[in-house]
Amino acid sequence: MDNKKVENKEGCSCGCGTAPKIIYPCSGSADVGEIADRAARKLTKDGVGKMSCLAGIGGGISGLLAVADCASAILVIDGCPQNCAKKTLEKAGYMEFKHIMLSDMGMAKGKTPVNEENIASVTEKGEELLIS
Repeated sequence: MDNKKVENKEGCSCGCGTAPKIIYPCSGSADVGEIADRAARKLTKDGVGKMSCLAGIGGGISGLLAVADCASAILVIDGCPQNCAKKTLEKAGYMEFKHIMLSDMGMAKGKTPVNEENIASVTEKGEELLIS
């Protein structure tokens, strides 16, 4: 995956070592944003990938852009069809990533309980995408 500038991920200067799998969730104010955020944290805890700061990408923070540049894979998790996380990555120039939209999984904004079952469902889908 060649997102922006980095051609040789092994020579990455972002300080992240070898090319990590990075996860950017929507952490919005709705129930589906919380589910996306908690799934990303679970994927990180389980060692599947590493959650990073979406706001830093939108803000153009050089250190956080360097982490994205180094990524061997990027997973974006959006809660609703507004696709804020996806659009943030695209606006920053990142076009190659895996994408989960919770509404495609039957989770409607404002109508989805934040529970272990829903978090596990998103986590499983995220793991599947990052491992493939």
